[in-house]
Amino acid sequence: MTPEEKYTEISANIPDITPGKMFGALCLKTPNRKAACMFYKDAMVFKLPEEMEQEALSLDGAKPFEPMPGRKMGGWTEVPFNYADRWEEFTQASVNYVKTL
Repeated sequence: MTPEEKYTEISANIPDITPGKMFGALCLKTPNRKAACMFYKDAMVFKLPEEMEQEALSLDGAKPFEPMPGRKMGGWTEVPFNYADRWEEFTQASVNYVKTL
């Protein structure tokens, strides 16, 4: 399965989300129209609550999301395809979190 196929599979499994675009990348939006996560360069980027963000950042290769060098987006974490088995878990946590914002 390719990274994009994994993203597509996850988007079909999570209720109450709408596909969209963020920075030209595929993203998933919550009912309040806010982006919860996005597919970016064969990785997934998640808006996570602090505890879950720290867990994601502890994964090898995961990092704070930086769409342009020197421009980190606070609270957004990029998780590489090596951890695609965790993407759905992080997507659900991200959707639940963003619904509260």
